[in-house]
Amino acid sequence: MDIIGFLKTQFLCHLVICYVFIVSGLIINFIQLFTLILWPINKQLYRKLNCRLAYSISSQLVMLLEWWSGTDCTLYTDSESYVKYGKENAIVVLNHNFEIDFLCGWNFCERFGVLGSSKVLAKKELSYVPLIGWMWYFLEIVFCKRKWEEDRKTVVEGLKNLRDYPENFWFLIHCEGTRFTEKKHNISMQVAEAKGLPKLKYHLLPRTKGFAVTVQCLRNVVSAVYDSTLNFRNNEIPTLLGVLNGKKYHADLYVRRIPLEDVPEDEQECANWLHKLYQEKDIFQEGYYRTGVFPGTPIVPPRRPWTLLNWLFWASLLLYPLFQLLINMICSGSSLTLVSFALLIIVGKVLDYVE
Repeated sequence: MDIIGFLKTQFLCHLVICYVFIVSGLIINFIQLFTLILWPINKQLYRKLNCRLAYSISSQLVMLLEWWSGTDCTLYTDSESYVKYGKENAIVVLNHNFEIDFLCGWNFCERFGVLGSSKVLAKKELSYVPLIGWMWYFLEIVFCKRKWEEDRKTVVEGLKNLRDYPENFWFLIHCEGTRFTEKKHNISMQVAEAKGLPKLKYHLLPRTKGFAVTVQCLRNVVSAVYDSTLNFRNNEIPTLLGVLNGKKYHADLYVRRIPLEDVPEDEQECANWLHKLYQEKDIFQEGYYRTGVFPGTPIVPPRRPWTLLNWLFWASLLLYPLFQLLINMICSGSSLTLVSFALLIIVGKVLDYVE
């Protein structure tokens, strides 16, 4: 292991990354709070500002994937679709098999310049969580309680609010609702059998109501559905901890652009269409496990420097006063301070050993 690789695995480096993310995130959340005064005056200006502020938070996580771990992300698609990515509104249907698939989805958004304006359908509880949850609140993310009878009205209102959004946006949705596990898969296939639906091998049964309502509310606003199927080479099982430790993964993402006119308007027909889509996704995954590639032309979209520059800006802004404070505390010769630093180093070494 080279010296850079060794440093990436060290607890103190992780502590610095977390410190920059948390403190900068809270500062940005505080600024977002003050942008609310713009809402009744100029709603579109409020939205544009919050897209940039949200980017400053979410791009730090993408930076970890792109620059810190150096993970490769190869896109499989067709050239006609490729030139439209980032230039239109879209609904992105992602499979939910891996711990970092949301991060790969954000990476996809970042490569085409729509990370700051990207949307998701998220649990209501997340809106109370600082940093990401609060960022999403100001970004007009659609929150739900996962009880469709109660959620439908709220989801419809949230989606209709996006109809006049001033920025190109991608609405990312995991139709499976939860991450794939063998236990969940067995239960899901029992439901499929009971409903007379074809069984899936690599996916859970998609939840169709949220997708159907999203299509209905965003029709004539969104141009296409991007059917996105993610997998990793060499049977890699990526983790957030692996990314934090600088481990490099090799992601392959197959994206099909499907014009929204091809998606049925009727809710039941739309549900049937989505079930068929997931059967096709299953076939693509089967082919990937057999051959190691997806259909389409492999393209590696260029990394943009902004995620790295954003992190370097916050690091330079926040680390200097922190180090100055630490040096002053050490120079003061306080026994309590020295003992605290010694304990911190010991804990870090123990955690490095455990990892």
